[in-house]
Amino acid sequence: MPKLTQAPNVAIATLWADALKVEGIDASVQRQYLSGVAGELPPDQCLPEVWIQDAAQEARARETLYHLQHVPQRRWQCGCGELVEGGFEQCWACGAWMPR
Repeated sequence: MPKLTQAPNVAIATLWADALKVEGIDASVQRQYLSGVAGELPPDQCLPEVWIQDAAQEARARETLYHLQHVPQRRWQCGCGELVEGGFEQCWACGAWMPR
């Protein structure tokens, strides 16, 4: 059961683990409850970690995680006139999807 990465917080760790599970990679979040002891223990030792069950899937898991961490940043003009920036594929103002 190899450790894949540390996450900055439990929400991000859970998001990454869930995304890996969607890809068929059995992942879990470890150390999710250690944030309460930061200060008693070094803070970097209290960060949540994402682990995978099968070492044979590690390369695929790392590639998936890389793509989650490096979402392409786009800038597009919606039909309603709103300028949408970042990794968003849907307009926040009218809900229209980004043109393909």
